[in-house]
Amino acid sequence: MDQRVQLTPTDAELDVLKILWQHGPCTVRFVHERLNKKRQTGYTTTLKIMQIMFEKGIVIRNEESRTHIYEAMVGQDDIEKRLISKLMDSAFSGSASRLVMQVLGTRLPSETELKAIKKLIRNLENGEK
Repeated sequence: MDQRVQLTPTDAELDVLKILWQHGPCTVRFVHERLNKKRQTGYTTTLKIMQIMFEKGIVIRNEESRTHIYEAMVGQDDIEKRLISKLMDSAFSGSASRLVMQVLGTRLPSETELKAIKKLIRNLENGEK
């Protein structure tokens, strides 16, 4: 994997990535409209963020038509793992148990999430992933 893609995205870049992961390749206009549902931002700001992401190698840009289409070059799982690892190291001194305890103590998981967590724990206890 390209070294540039190893960068951790900023909060603004992560917002753009979430849209690209959910909807697939998108125009700047489409991303901008979705971002504005969360918080007001200027079109040129969205464009600049996506241009920077292109320069970093976080997204690719199809320039075949007048409107450029952007697509995520990093997977959601990869970014989530990178962010969790960084958080675990910086805030929890590398302790997975402290991180999990804090998460579960802060916000109760839904019944579906709780079942998935229990299944993951069983799998880990059985040496599976």
